[in-house]
Amino acid sequence: MFAKTISELRKTRTKMTQTDMAKFLGIAKTTYASYEQGKRMPDIDIQKKIADYYNVSLDYLHGRLEDEKYFKLNNNEKKDIALQADKLLEGIETGDFLNFYGEPATEEQKERIRVALRTAMEMNKEEAKKKFTRKDYRN
Repeated sequence: MFAKTISELRKTRTKMTQTDMAKFLGIAKTTYASYEQGKRMPDIDIQKKIADYYNVSLDYLHGRLEDEKYFKLNNNEKKDIALQADKLLEGIETGDFLNFYGEPATEEQKERIRVALRTAMEMNKEEAKKKFTRKDYRN
């Protein structure tokens, strides 16, 4: 079950290859491939690193939980987040302070927004570099 789960996670949640995952984990590509083939089982530290990377539990990796439905957002929650994001962007444009559910944002909420914005901006920059960097300048 572990092998199938990590293989599916890698293919559906990321664009990483087995080589990319091996580099991330600090192991050989052949070692990582053997995890996905079910020939070897990683030690607990590697398992934790994989679980943290995909934001799932060790139980989920080992098939003890069919699905982590509890953590999935429903449509109403997604719509609410979309409205909050629009409000946030409007606040950024107008200079108004950040406000969540009628109250000023906590420092923790502000930090999450900073991280999310930096992540989105980094992803946009990488995408632009891939799209607009001339081929003769690429490594």
